[in-house]
Parts: sequence; structure tokens; C-alpha cells
Amino acid sequence: MRVPDIPRRLRDVVRDDRGQIAVEFTAMTPVILATLIVLWQAVLIGYTFALAGSAADRAVHAGAEADPWRDRNATCATAGEQDLSPAWRSGASIGCTVTDGVVKAHADLSVPLLFPGFVDMPITVPGNAAAARES
Repeated sequence: MRVPDIPRRLRDVVRDDRGQIAVEFTAMTPVILATLIVLWQAVLIGYTFALAGSAADRAVHAGAEADPWRDRNATCATAGEQDLSPAWRSGASIGCTVTDGVVKAHADLSVPLLFPGFVDMPITVPGNAAAARES
């Protein structure tokens, strides 16, 4: 006895690949979004490093020129926070110390999580600078 062949129409439906791109795109969407989120967070961390270095540079410049009769640390903190946006200023710790005629400034900034000003990561980025005291 002969087994009948699969009808041609059913064979065409089984081999049809319509919708395959939609299925692949749906499967890859979470991977693409996760990659974009990780890259964006890496950009924020790098930008925070740049801001910390710049804030430390500004702070040490102001601390080196500060009047010795005034609070040098407050002058450093004010100058260091001058160019920081409120998102980075909220978790900033900026100050100066003077040892052997050298002013050393530190600027420790918190890294925001995905959106600046929303939530900070438990990571602190340090920025350091030093200059000769001028006053």
C-alpha cells in the first residue's frame, strides 16, 4: 500500500518563513536595550571622571590664590562646585589641604544611575590636583 504524499499546499505552509524577522527582532530587543543601557552608564561614569578632574583643578587654582586669612577650604569648595550641575553637586565632596607650601585639592563625586539627578550609584569618583601655594 502506498502512503499518500503531503499535499502541496501544506508543504508550502510548513516551509513558509513569513514573520521570521519579527520573531528574531522580538528576541533580540532585550539584548539591544541592555547593551544601550550599559553603554549609557559607561558614558556617565566617564563624564563623572572628567567633571571630578575639572572640579579639582578649579578648586586647587582657587585654593592656591586664596587669602591666607580666610577659610581656604570654603574657597576651594565654592570654586570646585562652580561648574557642576545640581545633579553632580548634590553628592560632591570638595576641599583643600595645605602641606609644605603645596595646596592639594580633592573632588569626590557620586556617579548617577542612568539619569543625572535621579538616583546615585554607590560609586564615588575621585579627582585630585595639586599646585604651589601663591599666598
